[in-house]
Amino acid sequence: MRKWLSALAVCLAAGTLTPAAAEQMPAGDGPGPNLVLQVWGSVKGKIVIDLLPQAAPNHVERIVKLTQDHDYDNVIFHRVIDGFMAQTGDVQFGKRGGDVTTAGMGGSKYPDLKAEFSDLPFERGTVGMARSASPDSANSQFFIMFAPAPHLDGQYTVIGHVISGMDVVDKIKKGDGSLNGLVKDPDYIVKATIE
Repeated sequence: MRKWLSALAVCLAAGTLTPAAAEQMPAGDGPGPNLVLQVWGSVKGKIVIDLLPQAAPNHVERIVKLTQDHDYDNVIFHRVIDGFMAQTGDVQFGKRGGDVTTAGMGGSKYPDLKAEFSDLPFERGTVGMARSASPDSANSQFFIMFAPAPHLDGQYTVIGHVISGMDVVDKIKKGDGSLNGLVKDPDYIVKATIE
């Protein structure tokens, strides 16, 4: 967390980071913290996500807090649609080993977040916050894109992008397309950390 706060403070003090420039930062490991997901199940590996506090400060703060509280540990990928996205992060109903029949319907102990939509596109490797029909209903769940989805642009909050481990993302167990991506015996995040 200090890494991105320091970098953001330096850029703002120097006047080099305008809101428009911040939204157009190139792919790669930027100034934001990295969310590291150790994935287990049918695939085993590590996914590293560069979080983008300059685009969605409140959402990134929430992800960091939930990660530091170990809330994402042992949470399943409950909805995985081949060619679209893999969704996880239901810290209320998505814990491996528990009753996950309502996974995808929960959030965290914190209130929902106001949308922080940006001009960042939903491309392969983009990470966005899941929500219900209300734009201001994102809480803890997020999804990783397998492919571009321009219909999501400006409709969901972008919180980061995968900088390492996209091969792991591609191998996450896919769900049943006729059941909106519901996954039987899903893969899960064994451990989530912030670096």
